[in-house]
Amino acid sequence: MVQKVAIYCRVSTTDQSCSRQERDLQAYAKKAGYEVVGVWKETASGSKNNRLERKQVMNKAQAREIDGVLVTELTRWGRSTIDLITTLQELAHWGVSVIATTGLQFDLTTPQGKLMASVMASLAEFERDLVRERVRSGLAAAKAKGKKLGRKPGQRVKADLYAPKVLQMVTEGHSYRQIAQSLHLSKTTVNDIVKRHRRTNVQPLIQLEP
Repeated sequence: MVQKVAIYCRVSTTDQSCSRQERDLQAYAKKAGYEVVGVWKETASGSKNNRLERKQVMNKAQAREIDGVLVTELTRWGRSTIDLITTLQELAHWGVSVIATTGLQFDLTTPQGKLMASVMASLAEFERDLVRERVRSGLAAAKAKGKKLGRKPGQRVKADLYAPKVLQMVTEGHSYRQIAQSLHLSKTTVNDIVKRHRRTNVQPLIQLEP
């Protein structure tokens, strides 16, 4: 029997409020006899990865400070079928269930929970297949239209971004090793930036030994 629960509420946009969800969940917890240890609310779209409030709830579960997570709907918790089954499995490992106000309780240690997990795992695999198919179809369509995919030959996004700072530090007398460590670049990248600069500029850079 679940005793301590964390209430999790989520809305998709800033013009929405978690008030209704929180009110319904508090009422449900009181009726069911659950002890609410805290309420976590956030605004995030269904596909957003960085859900800080949900992460805090997961941390509570991992620390064995709660027995369950209370939500109005599973769509409030899971970003996708894949995300839902993954987080449910993590919670099950810590002995924590997800309870929806619809009456569904996902305890993966029970026969019912295991059945639901099996069904959702199949749906998650189907979802992954659909995503892969869409990606392949999109790439094929782009190629058919003559679009160039991937990075263009000779394009150095990171090197070009850091080139001004690298050249400045070389002029100031820093060694290649110091520059690489300071900017979190490889020594080879620093060397390549300087070499390209020398090929395109007549005036040499003043530098220390690499």
